[in-house]
Amino acid sequence: MQLRVRGGKGNKDRYTLLSGELLEKLREYYRYYRPKTFLFEGRTAGKAYSKRTVQDLFKKILVESGIKKDASFHTLRHTFATHLLEQGTNIRVIQELLGHRSLRTTSVYLHVTNFDPSKIKSPLDGL
Repeated sequence: MQLRVRGGKGNKDRYTLLSGELLEKLREYYRYYRPKTFLFEGRTAGKAYSKRTVQDLFKKILVESGIKKDASFHTLRHTFATHLLEQGTNIRVIQELLGHRSLRTTSVYLHVTNFDPSKIKSPLDGL
């Protein structure tokens, strides 16, 4: 499933992935809370959470989860891209999902992947 991101970094629109499991959780949330304007509204109906409030909440959840590493939303994005690469997703597809203009920006993720040459199949095997 795809999710449209409107006005992302650089005020660009793009599409990225949304898992079916997460979609179902979001539907449950929506049915329960019935938000008016934003999916996740702040204390006042129709008003969005501030960026700072969401960042603080994320940090609090890290502590409560016992995660010692410092992490941010960018860490999640970086991890998402790294896992896609490790699964064999084409780097051009990842470039589109992340909304990068330059392939050079996306190629930063190449150095952190766990490359396992034994998982590569020769194109000659199918002949």
